[in-house]
Amino acid sequence: METTVTAAELTRQDRCDRCGAQAFVRATLPTADGMELLFCGHHFRAHELKLVAAGAVVQDERHRLDEPSYSASV
Repeated sequence: METTVTAAELTRQDRCDRCGAQAFVRATLPTADGMELLFCGHHFRAHELKLVAAGAVVQDERHRLDEPSYSASV
């Protein structure tokens, strides 16, 4: 039996660990504690290759940047 864990959608309260902007990407590292890092789109692009190479599981919600409800409230 396979177990799938679905992470909760990122909210406005989730902030980029690098700059504090709203996070749209969660990267979970393959460590014993499953360390999570949150990124804005800009900082994820800067670190994406290293995260993927390290085996991180990536929850990418950057598509939400194009949603009308997001664009109208920024």
